[in-house]
Amino acid sequence: MKQLEQKILDEGIVLGENVLKVDSFLNHQVDPQLMHSIGQTFAKLFEAEGITKVLTLESSGIAPAVMAALLLQVPLIFARKRKSLTLKDDLYTEKIYSFTKQEESEVTVSRKFLNAEDRVLIIDDFLANGDAALGLACIAEQAGAVVAGIGIVIEKAFQPGRDVLIQQGYRVHSLARVASLSGGKVAFVAEPVAQASSND
Repeated sequence: MKQLEQKILDEGIVLGENVLKVDSFLNHQVDPQLMHSIGQTFAKLFEAEGITKVLTLESSGIAPAVMAALLLQVPLIFARKRKSLTLKDDLYTEKIYSFTKQEESEVTVSRKFLNAEDRVLIIDDFLANGDAALGLACIAEQAGAVVAGIGIVIEKAFQPGRDVLIQQGYRVHSLARVASLSGGKVAFVAEPVAQASSND
């Protein structure tokens, strides 16, 4: 997604070999027009999958996920990281380790919002080691739901998350795939060049 890649180049801040800060448009301040475009892209990618729910993790996944849910015309569920007085019984729970925060959280979803009839699209802001997406997939599967796909806004392709998810049998689409953050610069994975026909 060229629009997203350009935004990362213009506003992303490299904080080390493994950390990309995008808080000006994705996970602190949010660019609504970009989120709408991201939602359109995810909706188009997964429109044939019969999605009934979009599932994400609070809080950075909510903006792109709500746009995808809007355009797919289905509800959005976000897994809660924080304990709540109103959300304490009859829950699906899973422990998820955050690469960026270097901490483990127990995340929860109310059982009344997911069931065995659901086909779930998981959306997350970043893919690094795959822990968040796998945790959300475990929650969906606890409900007996089908994980119809995983949509990632920014993938750090130099980390193993994509391979982990694909090995588990999930369909993964990332809108921007970062090949490297070396030297303080963002480099993207090059798109494969179409093979020329033998008649050319």
